[in-house]
Amino acid sequence: MAERVQQPPAKRLCCRPGYGSTCRQGQRAAGAPCGSSGATQGESSRTQSPETLLDIAARKVAEKWPFQRVEERFERIPEPVQRRIVYWSFPRSEREICMYSSFNTGGEEIGSSGESGDETRLPFRRGIALLESGCVDNVLQVGFHLSGTVREPATPSEPELVCNVSVSFDRCKITAVTCSCGNKDIFYCAHVVALSLYRVRKPEQVKLRLPISETLFQMNRDQLQKFVQYLITVHHTDVLPTAQKLADEILSQNSEINQVHGAPDPTAGASVDDENCWHLDEEQVQEQVKLFLSQGGYHGSGKQLNLLFSKVREMLKMRDSNGARMLTLITEQFMGDPRLALWRQQGTAMTDKYRQLWDELGALWMCIVLNPHCKPEQKAFWLRQLRRWNSVDVCPLEDGNHSSELTNLTNVLPQGPAGNPDSLSRPHRTVFTRAIEACDLHWQDPHLQNIITEDHYTNYCYHENLDSSLFDTRGWPLWHEHVPTACARVDALRSHGYPKEALRLAIAIVNTLRRQQQKQLELFRSHKKELLNRGITAVTNLEGWVGHPLDPIGTLFSTLMEMGRASTGFSCRGWRWTEHPVFPAQRFLEEGESFLSLAVETALIGLGQQRVMPDGLYAQEKVCRNEEQLLGKLQEIDLNDMLVKIFRKQAVLLLEAGPYSGLGEILYRESVPMHTFAKFLFTSLLPHDAELAYRIALRAMRLPVLESTNPSSDLSRPHHIVSVVPNRYPRWFTLSHIETQQCELASTMLTAAKGDARKLETVLESIQKNIHSSSHIFKLAQDAFKIATLMDSLPDLTLLKVSLELGLQVMRMTLSTLNWRRREMVRWLVTCATEVGVFALDSIMQNWFTLFTPTEATSVVASTVMSNSTIVRLHLDCHQQENLANSARTLALQCAMKDPQNCALSALTLCEKDHNAFETAYKIVLDAAATGMNYTQLFTIARYMEHRGYPARAYKLATLAMTHLNLSYNQDTHPAINDVLWACALSHSLGKNELAAVIPLVVKSVKCATVLSDILRRCTLTTPGGMVALHSRRNSGKLMSLDKTPLRQLLDATIGAYINTTHSRLTHISPRHYSEFIEFLSKARETFLMAHDGHIQFTQFIDNLKQIYKGKKKLMMLVRERFG
Repeated sequence: MAERVQQPPAKRLCCRPGYGSTCRQGQRAAGAPCGSSGATQGESSRTQSPETLLDIAARKVAEKWPFQRVEERFERIPEPVQRRIVYWSFPRSEREICMYSSFNTGGEEIGSSGESGDETRLPFRRGIALLESGCVDNVLQVGFHLSGTVREPATPSEPELVCNVSVSFDRCKITAVTCSCGNKDIFYCAHVVALSLYRVRKPEQVKLRLPISETLFQMNRDQLQKFVQYLITVHHTDVLPTAQKLADEILSQNSEINQVHGAPDPTAGASVDDENCWHLDEEQVQEQVKLFLSQGGYHGSGKQLNLLFSKVREMLKMRDSNGARMLTLITEQFMGDPRLALWRQQGTAMTDKYRQLWDELGALWMCIVLNPHCKPEQKAFWLRQLRRWNSVDVCPLEDGNHSSELTNLTNVLPQGPAGNPDSLSRPHRTVFTRAIEACDLHWQDPHLQNIITEDHYTNYCYHENLDSSLFDTRGWPLWHEHVPTACARVDALRSHGYPKEALRLAIAIVNTLRRQQQKQLELFRSHKKELLNRGITAVTNLEGWVGHPLDPIGTLFSTLMEMGRASTGFSCRGWRWTEHPVFPAQRFLEEGESFLSLAVETALIGLGQQRVMPDGLYAQEKVCRNEEQLLGKLQEIDLNDMLVKIFRKQAVLLLEAGPYSGLGEILYRESVPMHTFAKFLFTSLLPHDAELAYRIALRAMRLPVLESTNPSSDLSRPHHIVSVVPNRYPRWFTLSHIETQQCELASTMLTAAKGDARKLETVLESIQKNIHSSSHIFKLAQDAFKIATLMDSLPDLTLLKVSLELGLQVMRMTLSTLNWRRREMVRWLVTCATEVGVFALDSIMQNWFTLFTPTEATSVVASTVMSNSTIVRLHLDCHQQENLANSARTLALQCAMKDPQNCALSALTLCEKDHNAFETAYKIVLDAAATGMNYTQLFTIARYMEHRGYPARAYKLATLAMTHLNLSYNQDTHPAINDVLWACALSHSLGKNELAAVIPLVVKSVKCATVLSDILRRCTLTTPGGMVALHSRRNSGKLMSLDKTPLRQLLDATIGAYINTTHSRLTHISPRHYSEFIEFLSKARETFLMAHDGHIQFTQFIDNLKQIYKGKKKLMMLVRERFG
């Protein structure tokens, strides 16, 4: 509560009835949920005696008339009458005081200052505690002004605080409050609550005086002078300047104060022109909303704003005019949020939580303008406000960031102005558009008035069977109106405190929906053949009810559930109600029906409606979110026989209703999928009617938006309706979520069908036909595998086969596409096939080319099949092992033929134990070596051959690899160097001939001087033919001569490489590389000296360098220092 130093004048707005006529003196009004314990003083004696006529009349006058009107009406009002009017003018109910001093009347929400849910910290609870602790004192009522002191006891951290509190009131409403505590908040502080409740609970203990002007009127001149002088003396420091100023003005004949008859009296009550409403600190409301918005969703600000919206609804329900006033203040702050302009400028969307706050804002304005007892001037004022906000550029759109194609909500009403013919072309619909359109609605329709005011409004003689009939065949009233608009009326009635009227209208709407559903079914049955042959239909519902901005189904469901809980004491998981009031509206329920069952049926009708997926990310997410919220409420209900009957009835209707149902035979291509809803129906119906449950779930598996549109003449495929909205194919932003829900539905069916081969086969066909995501099919395959191989039971072979079939489909789908989980999928499939049996393994190997790449088939499939763990797992005998191994080897050879580069080595490994197969694999390698394989692959296979004891074959492959190799002069760190050294070592170990054959290949392929010199040294250290590796140990045989072939050729090539490399390096050498270059020349000299005339050659080489590069003086000086 923002505290004031000076009380503002009372304000008068439309009066609202809020107090029962049975309130007695000193008694709190009934039905105040926030009231605490403690009987009113004197209640036991006074409430037993009848009230006096004076009290009855004074109470009525105090509730309805401003005191100025009373004074003007009667020339002289006796003092006892004035006292009783003043006495009864103070509020007698604690409910409003609680509403204005806490966020929630039940104390279940957090406080306005952000405290947690400890309700003892709420101002109302703290005020009660102060009152009951005797902390209220010096209470005095002077006319329409109440004052007193409230003592806040000392705490370990705070000293005792004494607060001066004053309250002004008029016509049973607190119109102004002041407290010296200094706390600032939207609502009344605990001290104001304590003083107000003291007056409510202990009225006889409050000193009551007439307005101060009446007291002054009774004084003579001397008494008045004494009164003024004493007043100034007591408060001279505060009032002396003001007193002197007033005295000067009064003594001045021409002063403004002397032009006015009489003088103001703050205790005399309200004037005729003052608004009569509860005190609401507008400044603090604005500041708090601005603060919450600036926090951007952090620190619980979103929850705080939702609590403010709840407070507005609470005020509306109590018919408090401050509800609209408070919402206006909130809206102004929302419209002034600087983030709106920033988001618009950057082209970014607002956050989802913030978007939901705007939705609630729009819904609240819809409720306000649909107030059935709203005055025309009020509605006109609100319409001007809404249009002003609506015209602002940054005003958020209803569907997020996309324009809407929805029609004006008044275009199908049976009353009021006609719909806007240009509504379809309107580019923008803001969050206020529906409220603006709702200003055109009224409540004067006689049929509507009869529905909401009469419990026995029937017409049993009414037999008109038109779509717009006013009554059904039972004579019960119907209400044909745009469904979201009709439900908005229900929400408005509930919000403004008319629950019975809301219930009557809700029942009429639901009966209308049920009748329309039956009519649609009959219409489809009569035109079924035509519609199926044509394969196209009009879009029956552009505007879906679930996910709609006005939440029509949620409104009907909540209205009926509230009455159902109250009327039946219905038990719901976690909830129990024990009240049993009688509702005459129950006459409009069929035998055995209840409000609860009607609520459930309404939800099923809405969820099953076939509707177009809306445009925009937010609108699509809202469809999913609202559907899940509604299903969550349904899941809390325990099904009884009546509800099961309703589930069955609606399931059959939804299956047979054709294009009007999302589960019908004819499905519009862009309709909202039914997967989540069908999963709920499936689990609910499964224990009671398994066949119907499977029919529902299997029908709901469709997802036509991912399928190509079928030609209308193709009747062999399911009937997916061609889009009739031209150029409209929206982006399905929630497609990933939708596919996940489709997968969840399929998984639920697989789990339930375990042990039933026929149902499993049907579910498998549906999955293969309708699910288009390989990752989701893979998840289903894994789920089926887990269910089939549970530890506490024997494996379910049928379910295992289903799992395998799904896995095979995944393999086919991902064979030619990139998928980061592909290797995991392949390994899992082999595991699954192993569990199924040896025939499954043999089958996937026989058909490997449709399932795997050659690399996967050899490295994963064949290798796993031939592993010991697989043999042990399958308990194979020798014959079965050999057959399986033959299949694996055949697969390996086929893969090697198809992809020798990646599969040859695996094929050789797998064929080791079969000579013929091994020879075939080796021949494949040789055939591929000339064309398709690179030197790295050939060197790898050559090393494998040497390791397996085939040195001659290894040598053959190494020489083939050398023909593909090319090492330039500066590639002295090339990864193939080790392979070259190994190949030369292998050739040397095999003999002189082999070495002589490989050296020309080395000379041709290797231009790097350091590599050639390394090979040359190794060849001169040992004799050929007697070593496995040249660098391992020396041999006592005769070494090869450097003057003869093949080493002479290698030596010449090495010297030439050093010369060429030297010139190449000198072309771009920098001083920091000089020392490195000198070391390089030193290694070159070692190679030169290996020749018999090497010294001469090197000297000539150095002289040439000095001559050619004499400009590099510093470098040449270093060369002379080292080499002369």
